[in-house]
Amino acid sequence: MFAEVLDCRILLISGSLRIGSTNSATVRTAASVIVAGVSTEIFEGMGELPHFNPDDDIEALHPAVTHLRTRLAAADAVLFCTPEYAGALPGSFKNLLDWTVGGGTYDKSVAWINASAGSGAVDAHASLRTVLERTGTDIVDAACAHIPVTRQAVGTDGVIEEAVIRGRIEDVLGALAERVRERRAARVAQKVATTVV
Repeated sequence: MFAEVLDCRILLISGSLRIGSTNSATVRTAASVIVAGVSTEIFEGMGELPHFNPDDDIEALHPAVTHLRTRLAAADAVLFCTPEYAGALPGSFKNLLDWTVGGGTYDKSVAWINASAGSGAVDAHASLRTVLERTGTDIVDAACAHIPVTRQAVGTDGVIEEAVIRGRIEDVLGALAERVRERRAARVAQKVATTVV
């Protein structure tokens, strides 16, 4: 769960179910990085989500869907890290995104890390941008980054220890948190201005 005393809560979501995934390692590393005022939580339930069917998006939701939406509602921002399969988003990850349509990520600040080597996964991340734009998120371009991660960079505990990579992940979290705080301050200022008028 998120720490109550921290002012920015970021939900971390890996788009891979594969054991040994560098994307999941990147997410775990993000959870281990300390950024002032930032609390992180990894969403672990992607594999339990049922296939999306609008007919099933009813009051009596599958528990895994309820869990996803509850964690999204508790977060101020979301950071994704996904691989590319056959030139597109992995099916299980797209299924997760489908379950967020209609409010799960609406107006929430989001960003992603592309952990693929070289110029890989560009099509998947272009697709991710399209989906996130269509669902009304606040894409924080300053927090979107290509941080190549090799399997050799991942320790036996599944976390990246390389200082340069950890530093870049810290920068991503910091930029995402900064956007959350900027938007929060703007809403407060707008509310004050409206009250004064």
